[in-house]
Amino acid sequence: EAFSLPYLQPYLALKQGQSSQHGVNFAFSGATALDAEFFFQRNMGSILWTNNSLNVQLGWFRKLKSDLCSDKESCDDFFKKSLFLVGEIGGNDYNYAFFLGGSIKQLQSMVPSVVGAIANATSALIEEGAVELMVPGNFPIGCSAVYLTLFESPKKEDYDRHGCLKAFNGFAKYHNSQLKQALDTLRQKYPHARIFYADYYGAAMRYVHAPLHNGFYGGTLKACCGGGGPYNFNISARCGHPGSEACKDPSVYSNWDGIHLTEAAYRHIALALINGSSSHPPLISSPLSD
Repeated sequence: EAFSLPYLQPYLALKQGQSSQHGVNFAFSGATALDAEFFFQRNMGSILWTNNSLNVQLGWFRKLKSDLCSDKESCDDFFKKSLFLVGEIGGNDYNYAFFLGGSIKQLQSMVPSVVGAIANATSALIEEGAVELMVPGNFPIGCSAVYLTLFESPKKEDYDRHGCLKAFNGFAKYHNSQLKQALDTLRQKYPHARIFYADYYGAAMRYVHAPLHNGFYGGTLKACCGGGGPYNFNISARCGHPGSEACKDPSVYSNWDGIHLTEAAYRHIALALINGSSSHPPLISSPLSD
């Protein structure tokens, strides 16, 4: 909206002959950065929602590329005027493993593989002609209703002053620090490319720190839509399932269903990226920079 562009069409919903010149959304619900094989090899495959991993989505992009441009010169010209958003991806990899009972220490060993997959996809896009790429980090998962419910602790010291689980937020920050290092390496390898790190974590924590100031009168930890409980998240009555109920005004909540954010929360994060406060380096072509 800020760039006055139409919403992106989902790749799998594109119709024959439909124009994709304004961009395409390759995201898929439940997708992982790592290929499905990684999870099946570790007896975690049964929990996967989809096998449309980041590599699969990259394949979709390559398939679509011929519809966007015909040769290297035209592709270079087209892509130098394009912004590639690589994610957020990787969060589902960790979700699946945590929900199966994996510990934070165990999952830390997954981080290099997840970050490597994101870095490899970013590198592949640059090799295909991408020049401007934004790569988001993970959200503060310790503030999400699903984690607060499933990993509730009797120890007060396990929570920060805002009510978030410190250990899980620490894990998200660890992933983000590793991702930023990987992006620094890519910047050295591809000095002609502009690679932006999107700090979703920092942008989200700003409204967690000051919910009322940001209009979240319903709070930032409790889900708008759910089946009850301290955080309105019930694994047996998730949003949209029997026994769940949605709040009257989602705009005053940051958490939609315990896992995903509300449109209002995503708007806060998007504005932080556009105005440069959560984009490193700041977006040069921001529509709000004038």
